[in-house]
Amino acid sequence: MLNSENQKTENQKATTTNWFTSWFDTPYYHILYKDRNYREAQIFMDNLTHYLNLPEKAKVLDLACGKGRHSIYLNQLGFQVIGADLSENSIAEASKNSNETLHFQVHDMRETFEDKFDAIFNLFTSFGYFENDEDNLTTLKAIKASLTEYGFAVIDFMNVNQVLATLVPEETKTVDGIEFFIKRYLKDGHIHKEIDFEDKGQKFHFTEKVKALTLHDFEVLMEEAGIFLLDVFGDYKLKKFHKTDSERLIMIFK
Repeated sequence: MLNSENQKTENQKATTTNWFTSWFDTPYYHILYKDRNYREAQIFMDNLTHYLNLPEKAKVLDLACGKGRHSIYLNQLGFQVIGADLSENSIAEASKNSNETLHFQVHDMRETFEDKFDAIFNLFTSFGYFENDEDNLTTLKAIKASLTEYGFAVIDFMNVNQVLATLVPEETKTVDGIEFFIKRYLKDGHIHKEIDFEDKGQKFHFTEKVKALTLHDFEVLMEEAGIFLLDVFGDYKLKKFHKTDSERLIMIFK
């Protein structure tokens, strides 16, 4: 128990200096990505839950849920859903949608849940954020430990090979009157995205940094975590994964 508490304290210390702690908690993160395709996300959830053949009223965890749009839709499909995220602001916003079968909580994905779930979804490249590579393994172990005996987990990650082949080094994007200057590059095994903008006379700079994990990298991590990889898909319609061409890397495991 003491070791667990020490680990929790270390995790909390670590998050104070991580890029995602500050960036995800700003309103600007949600402004920049406001045009994400909700309908596409819903079709993905339909396909995924149908493929997994989840039982009626299954317990589902949306891990790194943000403001909860996928949690809300999963709940509308009839599942009991918990949305979890490290961002207190996102959880506060998501919690406005809470009901008897939909709940939200602040949670570090490296920590195991006391509850056990029939399905755990980690969607839209919400993995590989940590400075310490060991934390990725810790996260996988926590996901496995939070599943029921017959539960399934899903990680929806970018296809690194395709992303690097089509990487746009520099881009300017205007959203809600704010001009975002974006730079992208690969450095030290991570894909970086630097975001600069000005609002209300103040200049801002944020960096997103995600570990450039390939399918092989995940297979190595999963084997070490005692995880069985069941299937791999390459897009939200659950088509076969192709190393060079697929838009996504979607892994089903238990």
